[in-house]
Amino acid sequence: MRRMRRWYGEGPLQLLLLVITFALAAYAGVRLLDGDTLAIAAWFVGAALVHDVVLLPLYASADLAVRRSLGAEPHLINFVRVPALLSGLLLLVWFPLITRQAERYRPASGLSADPFLGHWLLITAALFAVSAAWLFGRALRSRRRAER
Repeated sequence: MRRMRRWYGEGPLQLLLLVITFALAAYAGVRLLDGDTLAIAAWFVGAALVHDVVLLPLYASADLAVRRSLGAEPHLINFVRVPALLSGLLLLVWFPLITRQAERYRPASGLSADPFLGHWLLITAALFAVSAAWLFGRALRSRRRAER
């Protein structure tokens, strides 16, 4: 066991989980590329380019603007980053339904895609409200500690 930790850096369970994860990813890749391989490869390359050329500069600039607006309080940035990240992830996952571009959703589920935009906005507001409440509670607690 010591020799393995010295050679690999972690225990055998972590290595086993890593191998299983790679096997599952390889299986998913083979199943995915079973259809229109060229279109899927173009989609992946396009998605990587859009992320690197468009999205990364956008959210890096937004993060820089928020950090500069916070000034001397850099530890507060995570109270903005976390709800923004979760909201962005939800937007990414539900984008076709939020923008009402999912034509197959109604026939497949029998439900309308209309409430998704409102629900996403409510969830986003709730995430930022919970983050603000957490920050407020933390500020109160640190103030009470400072008074003692």
